[in-house]
Amino acid sequence: MAKNNISVYLFFTTNLNLLKKILPLFSYILHPIFLSVYATLFYLYAAGDVFSTQEKYFVLIQIIVINVIVPVLFYLLLKSTGHVKSIMLSQTSERTIPLVLQCFLYILLVKRSIVITRYPELHFFFLGALFSIILALVCVLFKIKASLHMVAISGFTIFVIGLNIHFQMHNPFWPALLILLSGVVASSRLEMNAHTSREILIGLFMGLMPQLLFLYLWL
Repeated sequence: MAKNNISVYLFFTTNLNLLKKILPLFSYILHPIFLSVYATLFYLYAAGDVFSTQEKYFVLIQIIVINVIVPVLFYLLLKSTGHVKSIMLSQTSERTIPLVLQCFLYILLVKRSIVITRYPELHFFFLGALFSIILALVCVLFKIKASLHMVAISGFTIFVIGLNIHFQMHNPFWPALLILLSGVVASSRLEMNAHTSREILIGLFMGLMPQLLFLYLWL
């Protein structure tokens, strides 16, 4: 009996240690810089045959260039000049310039690229993301550190749930997966000591509210 208890204890201890090692990976895989690409991929998948293959590639390339390549290049510039230390922007003081840049990039998207007349659902997603970033900037002004990972993943989750309803996909797998991943990301940030529970909740709120408000305009 004692041996069984020891075996069970060792099993859970080993798996817990493995889980703690794996959790930080999700902070990189689900980094805010990539979430717009994931959201676009899901949107194009959910839309089905609404867009041609060529148009889908065109939209995706635009998002990758504007929301991934440009921010990464800008981050490398900021790091080389000493304005930021890591891509996680762990210090509140490091966030102002990247967040202002992200605001301009989102404005560029909704004004010039992801227009409401052609991509209404994706347009409102990026508009909601823009408002979330503005809220994050306000937090920076008041020296409040919010989890940008939670801002991104929670906004993405609402978008996926909305698309699931809007396109009548009747597939509970995707919303369930995103809700699970939101919990995983929160656990990852806590495990890395990157945020407190309060900062996680603030980020969750800032990601959810704009998307929920704009959801009524396109759902």
